[in-house]
Amino acid sequence: MEVFQVLRNSLWACLLPASTALHGILPYSARERFLSALGIVTYVSLIPSAPPSFPSSGNGLWYTAPGTIWVQEFLPIGNGYLGAMLPGGTSQEVTQLNIESLWSGGPFQDPSYNGGNHMPSQQSKIAGKMQNIREAIFSSPTGTIDNIDEIMTPGDTYGSYASAGHLVATLDSTGPVSKYARWLDLDEAVSRTTWSDGSTTFLRESFCSHPLQACVQYLNSTTSHVLPAVTYAYTVAGVDGLPAPNVTCLDDRTLSIRNYVSIPGMLYEILAQAQAPGGLVSCSAVSGASPPNATLTVLGASEVWISWVGGTNYDMAAGNAAANYSFQGPDPHNNLVTLLSSANRTSYAEMLNEHIKDYTSLVTPFSLSFGQTPNLNTPTDQILAGYRTSVGDAYLEWVLFNYGRYLLASSARGTLPANLQGLWADGYSNPWGADYHSNINIQMNYWAAEMSNLDVTRSLFDYIENTWGPRGAYTAQVLYNISKGFVTHGEMNIFGHTGMKLGGNSAQWANYPESNAWMMIHAWDHFDHTNDVQWWKTQGWPLVKSVASFHLEKLIEDLHFNDSTLVTAPCNSPEQVPITLGCAHAQQLIWQLFNTIENGFEAAGDTDTAFLDAVISKRQQMDKGLRIGRWGQLQEWKVDMDMPDDTHRHLSHLIGLYPGYAIASYSPELQGGLTVNGTFMHYTKEQILSAAKTSLFHRGIGRGPDADAGWEKVWRAAAWAQLANETEFYKELTHTIESNFAPNLFSLYTSDGIFQIDANLGYPAAVLNALLQAPDIANINVPLQVTLLPALPLTWSTGEMKGARIRGGITLDFAWNDGRPTTATFTVDQNVAGRERDVIVNYGGRVVAQFRSNGGYSQTVSSF
Repeated sequence: MEVFQVLRNSLWACLLPASTALHGILPYSARERFLSALGIVTYVSLIPSAPPSFPSSGNGLWYTAPGTIWVQEFLPIGNGYLGAMLPGGTSQEVTQLNIESLWSGGPFQDPSYNGGNHMPSQQSKIAGKMQNIREAIFSSPTGTIDNIDEIMTPGDTYGSYASAGHLVATLDSTGPVSKYARWLDLDEAVSRTTWSDGSTTFLRESFCSHPLQACVQYLNSTTSHVLPAVTYAYTVAGVDGLPAPNVTCLDDRTLSIRNYVSIPGMLYEILAQAQAPGGLVSCSAVSGASPPNATLTVLGASEVWISWVGGTNYDMAAGNAAANYSFQGPDPHNNLVTLLSSANRTSYAEMLNEHIKDYTSLVTPFSLSFGQTPNLNTPTDQILAGYRTSVGDAYLEWVLFNYGRYLLASSARGTLPANLQGLWADGYSNPWGADYHSNINIQMNYWAAEMSNLDVTRSLFDYIENTWGPRGAYTAQVLYNISKGFVTHGEMNIFGHTGMKLGGNSAQWANYPESNAWMMIHAWDHFDHTNDVQWWKTQGWPLVKSVASFHLEKLIEDLHFNDSTLVTAPCNSPEQVPITLGCAHAQQLIWQLFNTIENGFEAAGDTDTAFLDAVISKRQQMDKGLRIGRWGQLQEWKVDMDMPDDTHRHLSHLIGLYPGYAIASYSPELQGGLTVNGTFMHYTKEQILSAAKTSLFHRGIGRGPDADAGWEKVWRAAAWAQLANETEFYKELTHTIESNFAPNLFSLYTSDGIFQIDANLGYPAAVLNALLQAPDIANINVPLQVTLLPALPLTWSTGEMKGARIRGGITLDFAWNDGRPTTATFTVDQNVAGRERDVIVNYGGRVVAQFRSNGGYSQTVSSF
């Protein structure tokens, strides 16, 4: 028996000050302190096991108490366009709302906002400063300089992703609460809460439908024909910074909520409509409220649901010179009226079924099992509390895998891609703006998408095309004096902030013009896994070619080592202090980018052979970013200045190990041969991998003095898996779970409770890399190496994977038992004409099969 303290709604009504009551309830922090201090009414949970309708497979999260702390206990739902966080309340449910494009800052707040760029008149002056910086680096005895502030610009009105307030649903029920449970069903993408109040049992269901672009919250009683009175209201009281909204009655069943994120700022609107078959719905203005306020009331209904839609006047397509980079679109009202009308043309059951059908069609082409036994007798938070590093729990690890895919599916299918918090943010100004950090974070969000057959990347590439490309071309011209292609840097908002952001000595995170190159690896991966030639020709290839055109001009001759190679300068290895030349991360990425040009040229139907020849020529000349240093490490910089005790959170110089391939698929023929201190070196693959292992070991377990983030541990786990070290892989993966996941399984940046979703979304990729590897290769004529179970931990000794996608448009189904594969079936798509390749299948250091990936070919391997 568990006893909880609950404050009844009638008491809240008595205690709220009039100014707060106009627009809802107290902020959560105030409410939590108040509840903790008073604790007046008890309710009892007698739920000894998971609720009866919880998935029998255990595929979900469940709890025996409502949530009170947003970041640790609320449960997320979303459809890409809208998100919501649910505490699982009883007589009062306070749902925190998000709209994907609701941002402060940018041209909405400041019409002179220019994406953090210099003025066109400064181009010549900046070019001179850039040349001076390069000369200073080359002439420095250490190959480093202290700062590049003179070419950077302040990030004024950069802005932040913002909460859209709260929807408050109140049920006029005052009896003692018992038999409480709440859960998130990962099979159906539906959050549910059930409880008994006296002799009456209630069920609340919430979901966000992608087909309808609407969220829905449903309430009924399973033991009573008529519900008590239900009211719905809107509040911004829990979001310090949002102005007071105008809440009015659009009609008798619909609240219209109109507001600005700031004054001046972006406009947003939410329309919320109640449906109550057999009941009466009314909308009432609050007398004397200023600005206007209104509530919905439902009487005499056997069931009730409220559907809401939301939008802003942001338009990604208006982020170009023709639109003066305004990013401003029409008032969202008319579109929202249309969406809401469409959403409520059907019954609740039809809306729910359509939502479930849509979600399952997205996630079920792929499945994974660890042979886990579901724990239906212990709530999720208690399972996590008992979790230990290296010991593990196959069931929780399996749930986390599915949860990661759920969160990506729920946050990435709107107009904008998943941000630093996916889709969910409860503040007005959120950590790092809940923006798009592009030196690991946005990339990690999508690592698992292609292999786990999750079709969610459209918004990512649309975002790059519309917000990076147009103003990024301007930045390339003015900052780098390059007239071809586009560039961005380490931090991006939704307003085309392509400049190099100044804030103190911020080069360590802002001097990152390789962000575009890393994202083009994702573009190539999408094509390489799907063989979508039409997409490649119309969007993928133009983006990749533009970025390669920029880096083709940006590489310069190394005048520090004078070894005739081409390098980047100035460069920072992401978030490291040294400003230098030839950073390994940049060199490896650009080399991979140039390979993409050669490998994707024919499929794109491009005839610009002069461009292709220039890429191939400069690829041959460039430093490949692979040097073994004085203590056996893979150097992070061309200058050998790595320190053995550097436990920095980033693994930037190991990008070629994972998620890249410059290390993992190292070829002495293509990458070997370099001069080090006057001596010609020719590394073997074994030497390069050994040096990478040394660097990874010295980087520590992701708990250095600079951070204690979940994403850095997930990246380390994936890297250890790439090195086929199952012990270190599993230790790092389980360390992540024990250290960085909250009771609601949100990943935390540090123990202070900052939510950052990248570890949630990167976790499935790390798991996949322990089970199946098919890293890219420098040339499509080189055989693709597929490895089964390269780093399988004992905890997952039996399992099955279905629907995995690997390069070349190949689908793989395979199973294993007692730690060994039992069967593996490879099926090649039909549409691979012109992109056939040789495939070699490996297990345990042996070749177990090989085939040519001709269209429609299928082969089952059963001898291991």
